[in-house]
Amino acid sequence: MNRQKNKSKVSILTPNFSKGGVDRAYLLGQVFKKLNFEVEILGFLFGKSIYPEPPPDLPIYCLPGCNYPEFFASVKQLLTKIDGDIVYAIKPKLTSYGVALFNKISHRQPVILDIDDWELSWHGGDEWQYRPTWKQLGRDILKKNGALRNPDHPLYLKWMDASTHRADAITADTQFLLNRFGGTYIPNGKDTDLFNPQKYDPQVSRQHYGLAEYRLLMFPGAPRPHKGIEDVLTALDQLNEPDFRLAIVGGNPYDDYDEQLIERWGRWIIKLPQMPVEKMPEVVAAADVVVVPQRDTPVARAQFPIKLTDGMAMAKPILATRVGDIPEILGDTGYLADPNSPAQLAEQIRLIFENLDAANERGKKARERCVEKYSLEAMAFTLKSVITRL
Repeated sequence: MNRQKNKSKVSILTPNFSKGGVDRAYLLGQVFKKLNFEVEILGFLFGKSIYPEPPPDLPIYCLPGCNYPEFFASVKQLLTKIDGDIVYAIKPKLTSYGVALFNKISHRQPVILDIDDWELSWHGGDEWQYRPTWKQLGRDILKKNGALRNPDHPLYLKWMDASTHRADAITADTQFLLNRFGGTYIPNGKDTDLFNPQKYDPQVSRQHYGLAEYRLLMFPGAPRPHKGIEDVLTALDQLNEPDFRLAIVGGNPYDDYDEQLIERWGRWIIKLPQMPVEKMPEVVAAADVVVVPQRDTPVARAQFPIKLTDGMAMAKPILATRVGDIPEILGDTGYLADPNSPAQLAEQIRLIFENLDAANERGKKARERCVEKYSLEAMAFTLKSVITRL
């Protein structure tokens, strides 16, 4: 075990190096570095490539993701690489928390479970049931592509939900999740030294990315139906101002939802490529407004959209919806509309651009709030108390 002198080590387990928890793993890795921990991030890649790429100072160990029964061998291999004094599992999934619990049985390292999403909400929440016939159960287990061979099958998510009490500590990033699972609040914060608007020239960024001629709204994340991008695009239809554009950064790695949006609203959309974490501040600097138009769904209510702190840290005006914790996160530093309301979004967009100086002042207050409540330092202060209790 190569351990730096006088340093404790944390092994952070991400369920998937292709989205699905890796952003949160990187963030918490940076927080642990603030606490003078040695950090490693380990997990599986269920996808074509690692996205986003890790910060250069965070070492990773990645195994190809696979289905059962091959997955058992992958878990065994991963277990040989975990040597942290603490194991921090991102999401209550077999591919992260399940591995951490196996490791705890054999090595006794304490386990912290981080919950940044209600995984079952993607499958209908508490109403979801698995009640197969014996014949269907056999197919789901024995067929090459049987449903139960997938480590992310909702049955396993339900088992993991019921096993959260086995963790030595729980952290979560929304009040919804704290109410459901308990634990300590660790927000989806930001490295406010990296995301510092003083380091970037918006005009240079706009020129570099070919955005200089537009009044630019930006969604710096992966579009999915619950994130309300369709409502913003409908608002742009209503405004019908030819120089408005919505820049989407990175796109959706899960399905063809991007293409569906472009087919209907291509006149408004600029799609920017995937960016490593360290390039995102330069990209966000180009925006006039960052939009986080979540719809009111169980999935959205359980989430702390990381795009909020992208925009807040970069002192951008934030246009968001009254869903979940968003009003509390922004305080009085953003612009809010009701969810599923393109007309209200259109009105707020008009208000922002008619009073852009005032909107930018509000953006500066958003950065001050981000530094105070959602910086790595603020997160480290709280996380230190969790570790001390362990």
